Amino acid sequence: MNKTTNPGDIRGYFGVGVEGISKPMNAGAIFRTAHAFGASFAFTVAASYPERVGGLADTSKSTGHIPFYQFPDCQSMILPDDCRLVGVELCEDSIELPSFRHPSKAAYILGPERGSLSPAISEKCEFIIKIPTRFCVNVSVAAAIVMYDRVISFGRFAPRPVSAGGPVEDLTPHVHGGPILRNMEKFKGNPPLGAEFDDEEQDV
Repeated sequence: MNKTTNPGDIRGYFGVGVEGISKPMNAGAIFRTAHAFGASFAFTVAASYPERVGGLADTSKSTGHIPFYQFPDCQSMILPDDCRLVGVELCEDSIELPSFRHPSKAAYILGPERGSLSPAISEKCEFIIKIPTRFCVNVSVAAAIVMYDRVISFGRFAPRPVSAGGPVEDLTPHVHGGPILRNMEKFKGNPPLGAEFDDEEQDV
């Protein structure tokens, strides 16, 4: 069977952050999951993250392997150019995750355990998405679901079968397109010839 997608092989990049989170173990679990799914960076906003405590959940020591930023407030938050901020919030106007097309360059941000994203952060978000559940799930679980959805949206995997069970056909090998040959005739000109050119060559 052909090799499926490794999260690190997917084009683009993403980061994961939390705002105002109060439980380091939840943050640690999110960062560990982000590391596993191939995140390029992790961050906190207006939150204290003591790595000694959060590391009890972050057993992969993710902050030692990917860039980690701690922004004291919303105004201090800086993202890479063209990186689109995506909030994760269970509210009426949010886009349902199964219907959301993930940006190739994205930063996902989740709110505190018993609260919501601040109005300032929500204003910065280009998109706000929600997981279709009956009620809120643990913030680390929500982060994992969003990252999993990103991977299955961008990755290449063998197709699901019609009936229950694993795949019954191999993943179709990726086929690269042929070379693009451009007509260079219009850029070709006559080489410089004549006595003037010959004189210049001799002077050099």
